[in-house]
Order: sequence, then structure tokens, then C-alpha cells
Amino acid sequence: MKQNVDQHSVLIVSDDAEFPRSVIARWQAERSVPAFTLMSSDVCLAFDPDTFHLAVVGGLQTRALSVVLEAMEAAGRRVLFVCEDAATETTVRERWPSVPVLRQRENWLDTLVLVAGEMLRRASAEAEGSRLEHANDALHRQALLGRYMLEMRHTLNNALTSVLGNSELLLIEPGSLSAGARSQIETIRNMSLRMHEILQRFSSLEKELTVVDRQAEKESGVKSHAVAANL
Repeated sequence: MKQNVDQHSVLIVSDDAEFPRSVIARWQAERSVPAFTLMSSDVCLAFDPDTFHLAVVGGLQTRALSVVLEAMEAAGRRVLFVCEDAATETTVRERWPSVPVLRQRENWLDTLVLVAGEMLRRASAEAEGSRLEHANDALHRQALLGRYMLEMRHTLNNALTSVLGNSELLLIEPGSLSAGARSQIETIRNMSLRMHEILQRFSSLEKELTVVDRQAEKESGVKSHAVAANL
């Protein structure tokens, strides 16, 4: 069975064995074919909502209609409902207005693949939007942390200057420290120097970022001017 690069998955819920066969056979004529999972209404309540992007529901026993659609609605999954008669269509539209309903008229399979494909594309777009939003939030938090570190570097430098100065004073006093204490003070001085070097790199990074921002603003202004000139 062919599968598309997005790894879409479609759950087909039906009590009519012919219904999923018809849907799958028609879909396989398309360039992009999702992975299919088949369930009857008797077992569909055990579905995992994270394992499919769209549920196609059709050919249900009458008693199973409410059970299946209520379960899908509670799970927040996209559903495309297929029915044969006007009464069932009216019932679903009234009780579950967010569920698209498709009547089994002429060429209904073509319409199903078209509508379902659009629903899957929307699902992918929303998932990508959510991913980008989370990534943007993470970048925002990192930027806040970076700005805080840049703002605090002067305070840290002052503290390090004090630590370095006092450690140097202790080290130049001949015979004032035991060998062990002198070794510990040297470690404090060396680590302070290392922290000072790191803070200096932050300062260099800030200057580099400022240059990049100014260059980007300059290029943006040039492009805007060129666009305006061509109007």
C-alpha cells in the first residue's frame, strides 16, 4: 500500500465490511495514500486518539451512532461522517454541527477522498503551526535568558574583580597561607579568570549581534526602497 511522506493515518469505523473496502480501493487511486486502521463500532471505543489524524465513519448500526460520534467528539478528533439517508444526515448535523456529513450519492467516494484530503492537509497545517509556536516560545525564553545574562554581566564582572583582587592580595603575602590554603586560593583565582573570559565572550557576541541587526535593517530598508521605486 502506498503511503504519503506526511505519514497521515485514517481510522475507518464501520459495521459494514464493504464500506472500508470501497473507501480504501478508491483512495489507492490517488498519489498520496494514508495508512488505514479499521474498527467496528463494537471496539472503536478502545481507539487511541494519537494514532490517527482523521476518522471516517460510515455504515454504522443505528444504535452505535451516538456512541461513536460522542467518543470522537470527546477525544477532539476530526471526523467525516458518511450516511445513506436524509434522516441520519439531519440528526448528525443537529447534534454534532462540527462534524462534516457526506451523503452516499453518485460519486460519493470521489467527494469523500477530496474532502478527507483537505481535512488531512488542514490537520498538517495546524500541527505545523503548533510546532512552530512551541519553537517560537522556546526561542523567546532563550532570548529572555540571554538578555538577562547580558544585563547582568557588569554586575558579575564587578563581583569577579573583587574576588580576583582579594585572591591576588592573599597570594602575594609571603608565608601567610599554608600550602593547602594557597592551592585553594589559586583555584579560586583561576576559576574567576575563566568566568571573566566567558563574560568577555558574551560582550563580543552582543557586539556581533548588534552588527548583524544593523545590517539586516539596512538590507530591509534597501529592499523596501527598491520595491517602492518600482511601483
